[in-house]
Amino acid sequence: MDAMWASLVFVVLAEMGDKTQLLGMAFATRFKAGTVLAGVFVATLANHFLAVALGDYLTTVVPLNYIQVAAAVSFVFFGLWTIRGDKLEGEDEKHYFNPFWTVTIAFFLAEMGDKTQLASIALAAKYHSLWWVLTGTTMGMMISNIIGILVGVVFGKRIPEKAVKAFSAGIFILFGYIGMYRYTIQLGLKVGLLAAVSIIVIAYLAFINRSQWAGKN
Repeated sequence: MDAMWASLVFVVLAEMGDKTQLLGMAFATRFKAGTVLAGVFVATLANHFLAVALGDYLTTVVPLNYIQVAAAVSFVFFGLWTIRGDKLEGEDEKHYFNPFWTVTIAFFLAEMGDKTQLASIALAAKYHSLWWVLTGTTMGMMISNIIGILVGVVFGKRIPEKAVKAFSAGIFILFGYIGMYRYTIQLGLKVGLLAAVSIIVIAYLAFINRSQWAGKN
């Protein structure tokens, strides 16, 4: 039980203001709170189980910074998708991607190499209690993200849709750029990746702006 409570308290405190809590807040402005919560739960359970059961084995197969860079690029993708929205001209609202799996995959990637995943490894090593540590870290993630989701729900209801989209997209893209800059080790590759992604972002935003302008005329 000590392992569970220590893990729970550590994760709740560590996640306050962390990117995964902000991602939960952003997703809650777009999807139903229950869907976001379910996605967070499944992603956390899978990610932290890998952490406490396998330790750093995964990083011997795929270098951790590769995973972190891939996650960062995916954040930019989610940001651009948020700006685009899910509605097509003359059609009812539709989702190109299943909301549950979108949230689950995004959170799973976000937790790869995050401090809470690394803490799960350390806590499991300290207490030698896989299930209690897993229970504590998962509960801690759920508590912190419930707070974020509740804020996102209120935010989504009271703020205009365009502002909500801008806020959500900004969070995704910001963390995407931070991740690419932080985890891409080689300077030349870092500059090339940031430049390539920036070109894609600018081109995409220009395309969206042109489409919206054409739609008004």
